[in-house]
Amino acid sequence: MSELLEQLRLRRKQLGLKQADMLLRAGISRQQYQHIESKGNPRLETLELVAKGLKSELMLVPQDKLLAVKAFLESKGDIAISQDKRSLPEDPWQGMLGDET
Repeated sequence: MSELLEQLRLRRKQLGLKQADMLLRAGISRQQYQHIESKGNPRLETLELVAKGLKSELMLVPQDKLLAVKAFLESKGDIAISQDKRSLPEDPWQGMLGDET
């Protein structure tokens, strides 16, 4: 369970959210969410709300496929990050006002 709780915390931070933000995103107070991240034993329904609030999905992965799934997700993350860096122009405002310079 602790690995799942750590994943929730990391995902929240990736999205730039504070624990208090979960009230609007998942209908869970800061105190409730803090309890989940720290030592909680949330119900499945609560986990589904939290996952939705973090723009994520809960999924059962067969143990014999777990390493392959983790490797795939890590490699896709690297690809997405490198593509984002390549697609951003040096000046994001360039061309916004018709000034193609």
